[in-house]
Amino acid sequence: MSQTRNTPAKGPSAATSRILGQSAAHLPAMTERNLQSAVIKLAKFHGYEVTYHTHDSRRSQPGFPDLVLASTRRGRLLFRELKTDKGRMTADQRQVLDVLAAVGADAGVWRPADLVSGRIQAELSGDF
Repeated sequence: MSQTRNTPAKGPSAATSRILGQSAAHLPAMTERNLQSAVIKLAKFHGYEVTYHTHDSRRSQPGFPDLVLASTRRGRLLFRELKTDKGRMTADQRQVLDVLAAVGADAGVWRPADLVSGRIQAELSGDF
């Protein structure tokens, strides 16, 4: 599995809970759809545009990440696969993230636990 950042756990900020409208205690039980909604809200708050979102993976390139986020303000392009805390990566997903990381792309996996730890907030804000 490819992850380009190993951000230390800081815990969710008050801003994260406020943006998402829920306490961090409820985040680990999130579905992938709810995680995606939360990530998109946080990304937009931090000035990112959702430049690609896989609506139905059955009609997409196998293994392509769920979200591509771009911020002209930060000069960053992020490729992120979203999984529940127990969700498993497919071989195609691992391969695509590995290829993206090998060419220098910021590619990785985010899970609900990453919201709780503050990792997603830190990566979006550039504070990692």
